[in-house]
Amino acid sequence: MQQLFEEIEKIDFQSEKYTDAYSRINAIVIEGEQEAHENYITLAKLLPESKEELMRLSKMESRHKKGFEACGRNLQVTPDMQFAKEFFSGLHQNFQTAAAAGNVVTCLLIQSLIIECFAIAAYNIYIPVADEFARKITEGVVKEEYSHLNFGEVWLKEHFAESKAELDDANRQNLPIVWQMLNQVADDARVLAMEKEALVEDFMIQYGEALSNIGFTTRDIMRLSAYGLATV
Repeated sequence: MQQLFEEIEKIDFQSEKYTDAYSRINAIVIEGEQEAHENYITLAKLLPESKEELMRLSKMESRHKKGFEACGRNLQVTPDMQFAKEFFSGLHQNFQTAAAAGNVVTCLLIQSLIIECFAIAAYNIYIPVADEFARKITEGVVKEEYSHLNFGEVWLKEHFAESKAELDDANRQNLPIVWQMLNQVADDARVLAMEKEALVEDFMIQYGEALSNIGFTTRDIMRLSAYGLATV
């Protein structure tokens, strides 16, 4: 803990190196919340019986986006949104393809498990090393992200038997993309005092717990959560 405090004290939030890296990290969280906002609207069309709840989650994601835009303005940083759109392009395309085919299970795995676990892991690692303004915003956001994760867990648990095979396929297609994303952002994250190893560890904990809550066995979880991990 003492070492962490010392690291934070060394961070110059106004340095050129920090603000350059922050322009991409901030853009990623803004785009991630925008993707989630749009994805929950799509899911509301696919799951009309849960429309009210999914639209509520969508509005929450939009509010999170505004909070992170404020974080960038606070540091006088312009987010690199083009970078962020490319960063999410793999998961974005796979979600759109699954939605067009009516594959609700794949859509839920991408948004309610992978993206939410990715966000929660990133926010957990970022909060201790964030500037004071961003810390307050992020602490509020991460509490709400768990409710988004919970929606997917509950739905998939209720439909686990008929969803298991599709979940396996969707995991195989999409989890390696997460490891590529973590590799892509590792250098910028390190400038913000966020170590890739900590991000990987926290993501695997969040994702493993989500898979367990749905109904997968420990052996299944080890296989699923490590798929494509060799690329990290």
